[in-house]
Amino acid sequence: MARAFRPCILTANDLIDGEVVYLAPDGAWTRRPVDARLFEDEGEANRSLAAAEAQEDAIVGPYLAAAAPGGHLGPEPVHIREVLRATGPSNYCHGKQAGS
Repeated sequence: MARAFRPCILTANDLIDGEVVYLAPDGAWTRRPVDARLFEDEGEANRSLAAAEAQEDAIVGPYLAAAAPGGHLGPEPVHIREVLRATGPSNYCHGKQAGS
């Protein structure tokens, strides 16, 4: 049985540096998940995913990740995998956690 559609964000990795990126409402890629576009329509989300898959010169591995509206802060990931992708590893302060 197919799963019911849930609101989601479109995420991928930057082709050059591998950083996690998110599709923003203006169609650009952002590194801030709070700036990501929240898709609430399944058809629109799938069309955007198909368009992202064609951007082989900019990103790799695009996919839709479940998210919840975060109010004025923007979308919030609902799965721990996406939280870790956004914030980096939790074993010690480096990279994204160190503010670099």
